[in-house]
Amino acid sequence: MAIKISGLTHIYNPGTPFQKTALEDIHLEVADGEFVGIIGHTGSGKSTLIQMFNGLLRPTSGEVYIKGKNIHEKGINKNEIRQQVGLVFQYPEYQLFEMTVYDDVAFGPKNLGLSKEEIDERVRYALEAVGLDKKYYEKSPFELSGGQKRRVAIAGVLAMKPDILILDEPTAGLDPKGRTSLFNQLKQMHEELKLTIVLISHSMEDMAKYAEKLIVLYKGKIAYQGTTREVFKEGRKLEAIGLAMPQIRYIMEELKARGMNIGTEVLTVEEAADLIKNYLRNAGGVK
Repeated sequence: MAIKISGLTHIYNPGTPFQKTALEDIHLEVADGEFVGIIGHTGSGKSTLIQMFNGLLRPTSGEVYIKGKNIHEKGINKNEIRQQVGLVFQYPEYQLFEMTVYDDVAFGPKNLGLSKEEIDERVRYALEAVGLDKKYYEKSPFELSGGQKRRVAIAGVLAMKPDILILDEPTAGLDPKGRTSLFNQLKQMHEELKLTIVLISHSMEDMAKYAEKLIVLYKGKIAYQGTTREVFKEGRKLEAIGLAMPQIRYIMEELKARGMNIGTEVLTVEEAADLIKNYLRNAGGVK
């Protein structure tokens, strides 16, 4: 099991007038190699939760297990845990600072005291994983596009060779082309590197297309969790807590309301296109 959270509660500023319960009685599991999405409104506890995964925050109560180890047990090396769990915050390109792409990605491995050969292997591995080839190595990261900067920042985390990659709104601020490109790269990394990925995103379309499992947070509690298809079956209940289904679901429901005898529980445009095509073929409108 990559991540296991048991009975976790976190309270900010306990015992003061500013006390706030950010998370309450959270139980969840993320299996090795899963691609898991976390959704919820601003203030629902998403960012607090992911900071629990590598020990940046210590819960008020409850336990956090990474690869079977309770990370707050006495004697646990937090630095080793943080190498296993790579955390990419929103707008990670603001943390770039070296003169070249290569040096920025090499910064983490250098601090591990690795040999020059091992550092070079890790940098090349990480940049290849995010789809940046050798022509970018000696470029300044500040000359790159927003999407490319985001890839360099993710490569810096990958160079630490984590087993688990946590991303907080990794496509925030990117244009549609950059967002699609980055998500496709994350999916490819997940499949080829066998990474466990946990992703926060406000985009229901992206979650429907890429995540295998969803965790829905509402006011610091888990409202729903299950496979992506199972969670989006709760569409009206999601709306009741201020979330939504993927837009394509609303389109399919409108088509059905207008007389098309067609299924509506789709996740992606591609699924919808297949259903519509089959419907029209059976109705004699498409050969």
